[in-house]
Amino acid sequence: MTRGNQCELAGQKIMKKQSDSVKGKRPDDGLSAAARKQRDSEIRQQKQKKANEKKEEPK
Repeated sequence: MTRGNQCELAGQKIMKKQSDSVKGKRPDDGLSAAARKQRDSEIRQQKQKKANEKKEEPK
């Protein structure tokens, strides 16, 4: 019985290790580095614009 338990524990350890390695990876969106940088820049600008508009609203 001990061997069965050890095998099961080892299997759980391997599955945890595999799931941890997948967590850090970003999905490949098919963009080049320059295109990704441009897209991210536009998103940041939109967020900043929205934040500035929210600050300027009268309360």
